[in-house]
Amino acid sequence: MRKNIIILTFVLILAGVAMFQSGKASNQEQLPKIGFQAPGFQLSDLNGESYFFDNIRGNKPVVVNFWASWCNPCRIEAPELVKLYKEYGEEIEILAVNLTEGDSAEAAAEFAEEYGFTFPVLLDKEGTVSDLFQTRAVPTTYFINKDGTIQDIVIGLASPSDLQSKFRQLLP
Repeated sequence: MRKNIIILTFVLILAGVAMFQSGKASNQEQLPKIGFQAPGFQLSDLNGESYFFDNIRGNKPVVVNFWASWCNPCRIEAPELVKLYKEYGEEIEILAVNLTEGDSAEAAAEFAEEYGFTFPVLLDKEGTVSDLFQTRAVPTTYFINKDGTIQDIVIGLASPSDLQSKFRQLLP
């Protein structure tokens, strides 16, 4: 009897581990990946107006940059994004998604003004979009082609030449 209880306990532990690993693997499969469609989302901009990602999909490529005002690498990258938007803004949209859940709308607005952002600055107040994109570090930048497919992802600070190259690759 005691031997049966030990075997049953062992089997239950193995089943629990297998279920945990299975759930973990399926969760990882759902992460936004290169070659897969970018998830749709809706956020408000600095003026409180709703912005729908799906309204851009199909029109032109999109660069989605996750950032925060307290992030030093984001401060280094910001002037390059402004420069690239001036160069490619007619052909490529940039969406600057502020991780407002760990920041503030006021700090985001000050940052955008300081660096001269003329592209949409969206506020992720609840962290839902950063969770949707599985953003774990800032800056994180998604390069999404005209059809809505993720073409590239950069986690962390990208060099100006790397950003320039990735912007060019989005063009037809």
